[in-house]
Amino acid sequence: MDAGGGIMGADGRADRAVDAFVTHRNLLFTVAYEMLGSAADAEDVLQETWLRWADADLATVRDQRAYLVRITARQALNRLRAVGRRRESYVGSWLPEPLLTAPDVADDVELAESVSMAMLLVLETLAPTERAVFVLREVFDLGYDEIAEAVDKSPAAVRQIAHRARAHVTARRPRGMVSPAETRRALTAFRLAVETGDVQGLLDVLAPDVVLLGDGGGIKQAVLRPVAGADKVARLLCSTHARIATMSLHPAQVNGHPALVLRLDGAVDTVLALRVDDGLISGVYAVRNPEKLSHMRRETTLRR
Repeated sequence: MDAGGGIMGADGRADRAVDAFVTHRNLLFTVAYEMLGSAADAEDVLQETWLRWADADLATVRDQRAYLVRITARQALNRLRAVGRRRESYVGSWLPEPLLTAPDVADDVELAESVSMAMLLVLETLAPTERAVFVLREVFDLGYDEIAEAVDKSPAAVRQIAHRARAHVTARRPRGMVSPAETRRALTAFRLAVETGDVQGLLDVLAPDVVLLGDGGGIKQAVLRPVAGADKVARLLCSTHARIATMSLHPAQVNGHPALVLRLDGAVDTVLALRVDDGLISGVYAVRNPEKLSHMRRETTLRR
């Protein structure tokens, strides 16, 4: 009887642990992804989080969501410190892994901005602890005490880090909120100009200080250094017109924003994400590394 009761109790605890993890999984993935910019690394972090959650004494956990977020953030911070060294030797520009996202991500304006390619690139310029604190505070609204436990700092230190990170991001983030309609107009004009090789059409929609980044990961051909200036970017894009003509070019929701997906023989070849400021395209991000395109096959659900 006692042994059977013990087994039943253990089974019940396991079921509760699984239920809680499944309930919050999309949130935990979003936390890890925003801290890492990599879906593959975020999935690994979730595996590590589950192992620690499965060993936790649930009877002592007052707030399961907060507890799981803290575990995830701690594991993501460890991973971020490790991959930072790996990214230093990356071939060419390193770009975040694009996600095909559901339409409801765009409906949450703050979430959409936080996972945009432009914002993730801004977050790349933060030190690992600054990034963790900024994401947990500004995106997920965790208290300073909770963040302190996740990053192993005092609450007072976390407040200082949050202030510093906020100022850093504010100076570099997109210059203002851009409506989805404005982004779609810029994307439509950009797509038409790229498909027809229209240099002037591109110049009309590109900001004078536009920057193009390409990520082939040393596997696919891509520009190895940033290309800056409307004229250079327009001519580079038009020089690829013949190759683009052999592909299908379709709009998609990527990281909560309109983007373009180039397919060759049905397979995703390139994701073109854009940063739009004041109605003009100020950033073009071309992800071609096939190791980063697996999450373009199905929609990823993100949550705050």
